[in-house]
Amino acid sequence: METREELVNQLSVIEKWEKDQSDLWIWERLGRLPFKLLDKITPSFIHNKVGSLLEEIGSYIQTGGSYLIKKETIFKKVEKEIGKPIHDLADIKDIPITTMNKVSQELTRQRKKFAAIQGASTGIGGIFTLAIDIPALIAISLKTLQEIAIIHGYDPSDQDERVFMVKCLQFSSADIVGKRAILHELSIYSGRGSSSDETISQLQGWREVVYTYRDQFGWKKLFQMVPIAGIIFGAFTNRSMIHDLAETGMMLYGKRRILERLDQV
Repeated sequence: METREELVNQLSVIEKWEKDQSDLWIWERLGRLPFKLLDKITPSFIHNKVGSLLEEIGSYIQTGGSYLIKKETIFKKVEKEIGKPIHDLADIKDIPITTMNKVSQELTRQRKKFAAIQGASTGIGGIFTLAIDIPALIAISLKTLQEIAIIHGYDPSDQDERVFMVKCLQFSSADIVGKRAILHELSIYSGRGSSSDETISQLQGWREVVYTYRDQFGWKKLFQMVPIAGIIFGAFTNRSMIHDLAETGMMLYGKRRILERLDQV
């Protein structure tokens, strides 16, 4: 395990990143306007798909559903990196933070490539395949966050961890006010079991995530609505969104692990 000084240095890097996230560029704010303006003329089948997606993700919070991944696959990747067998999450908790970051970055590269291919393929049909791209992108996002959670020694099958992922998704797509509020929530995150009222609140959080994902596409997804041209912009947008999300997951999960280790030392 790292020394206290090493952990403090790593924590300072994450805290600097958090501070930088508070700066919302004007183009990001304006970038959400086109899609909001187009919302009124968006085909109803897209709205219906978003509605059904809310039900799917609500089920994910409650049970994990079909979105849960196998931990053993990630264990093998960690084993390959550290040269020691990994039997359960307890074996991962004490590996160096730098190793966690390295494995997370390797998996992120794979997810970004997959997301780019997904965005390009759905970009072929323009707005008519956008209804496919949104749920597919969220599925990739969930898988990426689960992998990062496991690499840091946290269990995605635990409902509390799925709630934490909600916050990661919200953070990566929130504006400056939202980011500050979510960081405050995470600063007092205790990992205690959620009450029924809290679970309902998290379901609302998912609703915000899904609609924010749709709105966040903004001018980038506006280009994807143009058949053929959407191939380029679809690939670029999906890749950049997974990059931002993975970075958020690595930083926020890394911070939790560092704080826990600081308590130990």
